[in-house]
Amino acid sequence: MKYLSIIGSTGSIGTQTLDVVSQHPDQFKVVALVAHHNIDLLEKQIKEFEPLIAGIVDEIAFEELKKRYTGSTRLIGGKEALIAAATIQEASMVVTAIVGAAGIEPTVEAIKKGKTIGLANKETLVAGGPLITSLAKAHNVQILPIDSEHSAIFQCLEGQDRSNVDSLIVTASGGPLRTWDSASIQSATAADCLRHPTWNMGNKITIDSASLFNKGLEVIEAHWLFDFDFDHIDVVVHPQSIVHSMIRMKDGAILAQLGNPDMREPIQYALTYPKREHLSMTHLDFSKALQLEFLPPRYDDFPALRLAYEVGRAGGFKPAVFNAANETAVYAFLDDKIAFGDIYKVVTAVLDSMGREDIFILDNLLAIDRWAREKAISLMP
Repeated sequence: MKYLSIIGSTGSIGTQTLDVVSQHPDQFKVVALVAHHNIDLLEKQIKEFEPLIAGIVDEIAFEELKKRYTGSTRLIGGKEALIAAATIQEASMVVTAIVGAAGIEPTVEAIKKGKTIGLANKETLVAGGPLITSLAKAHNVQILPIDSEHSAIFQCLEGQDRSNVDSLIVTASGGPLRTWDSASIQSATAADCLRHPTWNMGNKITIDSASLFNKGLEVIEAHWLFDFDFDHIDVVVHPQSIVHSMIRMKDGAILAQLGNPDMREPIQYALTYPKREHLSMTHLDFSKALQLEFLPPRYDDFPALRLAYEVGRAGGFKPAVFNAANETAVYAFLDDKIAFGDIYKVVTAVLDSMGREDIFILDNLLAIDRWAREKAISLMP
């Protein structure tokens, strides 16, 4: 039996993780659930999975839940809930399924407690790559990727002599604006950007997919997960989202992992690794017609991807600032405070405002994250 703590249980990844868990009741037991504010769904999850603790980060929602809930699960409110779920003694694996830099601190604390990390929070490695990877090594903790692209690369690298691998090829759907002309992209609405053609994801990630910021974050995450330099991490646009990513061998051979665009496959592989178990879902069927396209990214029309390579190579706190400024700008865009084209402008302006960098420790990382968010807000109308 594997004991799980799921941080972000009411989001897209969290709910799909619980779907996987429900298919294998003899293998998994959920001991902790944390949501941000969705108390209605969290209450249903508590009733079904009976965790030892459950948390709500939003304080107002927490007070409402306390009034309503009468069961035996211990409730925790505020940011304390994240740390409690990350460090609960009974959990052997922590699934970090929340969005944004909020995942950094609980991941750090989980690693310190020796928990295996099921990583669905890419921002943790983007912002804190040097810190997280060194901590994981020091505590002998395994970080298992849940993002479909990184899970695909992880699977392709399994059993390979790394000296035989030339490069990683990260696939991108291209998002809902892939076929738009340059001028139209700048004025795309939130409704336009949320119409993802292949994936059903949360709002923030879907907007990032439309701008290719998400793919830039994934390139930086791949660098830290697999220890490949940026000259050996490529991106290719693949609209069908069937090939989840690939690796290129030194002799030119390409190894790929394929599957329908459904996050339950990579989630389950992380949960059951190194074993594979049956999974009830619609699987890829080669008896039906299947057409696959591969296109180069449009770097000029989606400049966030090129910028991600630049900040990734620069290192230090620049990826953290890149991430924090983008996160702040995306939520401003979703609130109709700025235009789609302004997201990139805000991020570059914040990066240009950076001063001297301090030693890369957690306190300084969190401080630069706060600064970048405040700076981003100050640059908006």
